[in-house]
Amino acid sequence: MDRTGIFAGEDPFEIARRWLGEAEKTEVNDANAIALASVDSDGLPNVRMVLLKDIEPAAFVFYTNYGSAKGQEIDASGKAAFVMHWKSLRRQVRVRGLVSREEGAPADAYYASRSLKSRLGAWASEQSRPLSSRMKLMAEVTAIGAKYGTNPPRPAFWGGFRIVPLEMEFWADGAFRLHDRFRWSRQSVDSEWEISRLNP
Repeated sequence: MDRTGIFAGEDPFEIARRWLGEAEKTEVNDANAIALASVDSDGLPNVRMVLLKDIEPAAFVFYTNYGSAKGQEIDASGKAAFVMHWKSLRRQVRVRGLVSREEGAPADAYYASRSLKSRLGAWASEQSRPLSSRMKLMAEVTAIGAKYGTNPPRPAFWGGFRIVPLEMEFWADGAFRLHDRFRWSRQSVDSEWEISRLNP
């Protein structure tokens, strides 16, 4: 299989990290943005943009409010998918897999690294629920600031999700729409990867 150049490597997470590193030099905004997909209790899909915060040795991690629509949907199914797309590189990475929460030290450390206003906002926002006005939200941010000061703890309802892939696809634009696509797939998280080239 002619998996060379930008597709070279035996570790798909390393390829993803390499591509993201290249995108960070060329994308105007948020090279780590992903379109995250989940399904509700009726099986109806939802998709939204979130920021990927880490590519671990065997997983992808992002953070959110667990009470949000995405948080509830992911908790219910234990599964999610996402795509990272970089127009500047004409590449994308697609991931489908199993999800678990990250509520330990890494979540605490990432929360503490955020700006104070972002930390207060995490407390104040009842994410995905109806809001009567922006003024009400800002008043809640002020109240939370008065309560916790400059060092608010991480809320128990806010933390990370770790996506462990069962499938990853690396896609690069080709002339005349003859794109290059390589899919890494496995039956379980303990299985060996199988790699195949896909038609464009």
